[in-house]
Amino acid sequence: MNIDTFAFEAPSNLKIAAKRYSYSNDQGRRSGLTLLFMHCVGSHKEQWEPIIDRLFHIERTEGVYFLREAWAFDWQSHGDSAVLNREALKSMHGVISAYEWTTAVAWFVKSPLMNGHRIVPVGHSAGAAVSIHLTNSISPERFASIVLVEPTISTKPVFDSHREDRMARIDFAVAATKTRRDHWRSREQAFDYFRKRIPWDTWDERVVRLMAKHALEDSPDGGVRLKWDKQHEAVSYLDMDPHFVGAIQLAKVCHSVPIHVIWGTQGDLVPEFIQESLSDASEGRVVASVTKIEDAGHMVVQEQPDLVANALANILRPLAKFPRAKL
Repeated sequence: MNIDTFAFEAPSNLKIAAKRYSYSNDQGRRSGLTLLFMHCVGSHKEQWEPIIDRLFHIERTEGVYFLREAWAFDWQSHGDSAVLNREALKSMHGVISAYEWTTAVAWFVKSPLMNGHRIVPVGHSAGAAVSIHLTNSISPERFASIVLVEPTISTKPVFDSHREDRMARIDFAVAATKTRRDHWRSREQAFDYFRKRIPWDTWDERVVRLMAKHALEDSPDGGVRLKWDKQHEAVSYLDMDPHFVGAIQLAKVCHSVPIHVIWGTQGDLVPEFIQESLSDASEGRVVASVTKIEDAGHMVVQEQPDLVANALANILRPLAKFPRAKL
């Protein structure tokens, strides 16, 4: 798999880091799909690599191309983007909203790099809100489909019907993030630390190794440290408006672009009533498919990457074989 690294001057004072994943330059790939991956709060673009690698493996096994290439992006306050934006972020004490991330990815979609590409945004958790909000500034017909993995999108009335419980979970995540360890003697020590503690102890080992490799950097005082400020990560959980508005936007665009949803079966963060409301046709939210991944919760991307890749392959094959007609 070929991996190319990019840093873009997005339309703000914050940069955005990205990686492009491709397998060959075969002309047969030009009709395939280009996937755009957006991660969850507290993660980084490389979390998607086991899934991307598995998708290319499925292609090779089946002998049929359905991918052209894949891109993964770091939120401006996470991963390599946080390193690029370190000085600028020092003066920003509030959240770097999912709206700002959306603006950067939308700029990328409109750039010459994506001319002629059949695009499928794939977002996990907060990244799912970004995937939906791309349709605010880009016609939904520009996308072959949109895939939401464990989306935290919810209407405000549904959220408010269980507000005390929902806010308790958010407040816990904020407090836990602010007090979480973010320095280690080495990447090896960090890997061992992650493997023995919640939530990383349920993750696929490949994803944990990628966390130790790509989410950390050498620290000036020795050892390694998290690339991003955990305070910026913590306040990201409080950025709820994009998730409420995302549910409204989903209802607006679901008849113009197929929207597929992937859930873990454990319902540990997004309960069943929110899952059901997100695909409630009586409320105008119609989704093309819902897939449930066994033995996984909200962090399904990290816990069951191969099964997520299999689910994505099932969604993508028909899209690649039968392109949407131009309107």
